[in-house]
Amino acid sequence: MSAKAQKQTFKAPKKALSVNPLKMSQPLGGALAFLGIADALPLFHGSQGCTAFGLVLLVRHFREAIPLQTTAMNEVSTILGGYDNIEAALKNIYDRNKPTLIGLCTTGLTETKGEDMDGIMVRFRDRNPDLADLAVVHVSTPDFEGGLEDGFARAIEATIRLQVSAANETVPGQVNVLAGSHLTPGDILELREIFEAFGLKPLILPDLSRSLTGRIPDDFTAKTLGGTTLAEIQAMGQSEATFVLGDHMTKAAQKLHEITGVPNLYSGSLMDIASIDDFMMALSEVSGQAVPEKYRDQRDFLTDAMMDSHFFTGHRKVALGLEPELLANYARLAAKMGCDVVAAVSPTPSSALERIADLPVVVGDHDDLEGLAAEEGAELLISNSHARQAAERLEIPLMRVGLPCFDRLGAGHQVNIGYRGLRDVVFALGNMFLAQEHEHSPEDFAHIGRSGEGGEHAHSP
Repeated sequence: MSAKAQKQTFKAPKKALSVNPLKMSQPLGGALAFLGIADALPLFHGSQGCTAFGLVLLVRHFREAIPLQTTAMNEVSTILGGYDNIEAALKNIYDRNKPTLIGLCTTGLTETKGEDMDGIMVRFRDRNPDLADLAVVHVSTPDFEGGLEDGFARAIEATIRLQVSAANETVPGQVNVLAGSHLTPGDILELREIFEAFGLKPLILPDLSRSLTGRIPDDFTAKTLGGTTLAEIQAMGQSEATFVLGDHMTKAAQKLHEITGVPNLYSGSLMDIASIDDFMMALSEVSGQAVPEKYRDQRDFLTDAMMDSHFFTGHRKVALGLEPELLANYARLAAKMGCDVVAAVSPTPSSALERIADLPVVVGDHDDLEGLAAEEGAELLISNSHARQAAERLEIPLMRVGLPCFDRLGAGHQVNIGYRGLRDVVFALGNMFLAQEHEHSPEDFAHIGRSGEGGEHAHSP
């Protein structure tokens, strides 16, 4: 599969409705981003139903208490305007919980109405000078367009625009990390460990590892349990460089550079060897340190895992239905492991999919994924838990990736990036096929590695 930058073409099935949707909404993505900020509280400007749906989905995925509030719009306030609901919600939340930051996301209801959010916030500040210290980040996240990645990226861009400013000094060893929505809290923990191994201090925005990894507070709190502090966000202008993880974070990175002048040193996925190699060299450059020996070892472990697994993944037919960033990452990985990617379904178009421009992508839902998988004879589905019924009907396994994953434990703790995380993903992919009944028995592969029967070449690069 070519990695050359070329224009991706999308196919869109002509259906009157979505069947078993693959797309997660923009407000949900915005809420997820704000959950990675310390002592914050996401607030949906919309009806109670919009908030309840997002809340249930996040609770089922992370299996943690999720702080999420609503302006509780009704028929009358929707028609006459929602300022009173926003003001009441902001004041009540501040009086009861004293959050450091409130992330205010619009929904389809209020976007259809056409709320002037900039004007509303100016009016709120004029009427409530006593709340001048309360940081409120408002972001437009209509759920009738875009998807989770778009809402997540818009929330981070708005946070940078409203909370970050230029600085006159640089803190040696401090770097910014803009972490995309495709990264799990476990991925963020892995990232922090890698940066610190180079002697660097990463300011990770957002930092889901501090808020959604299962912390148990001493007392109940209606705010996030941890995350990037407001002081850390405001200090991003003092960093030496910015690392951008995810194509959908590009605009936020551009805004950060525009405001602070901090250069973007690296942009990549961290789910292929070349990208991880570039990442390690960028860390070495900014830190002035050699790559630690343990990462050289981890790279060897990864290459060995790929060689061990490719006997079971080669020429196996795979169908993928994922958010764009994950779709591009897993499609490239599957291809490099010798799989035939017979179907690729994305909920929305995205620049991330330019990386798999030689693979036709369908913008659709799980129904489209199931149909294509059946038509092409797929042997494995890679998607979230909403694809489980399709996998059962097709009588093929499902490799659960992305959000939501509510029928397995530990989704938030999985590590998918870096040499160590990618090694585990490679093994997981191989094991999906190894667990099935194979056309060949294990004895058919027993000769591999024996002297005189191809053993000299079995583990050569």
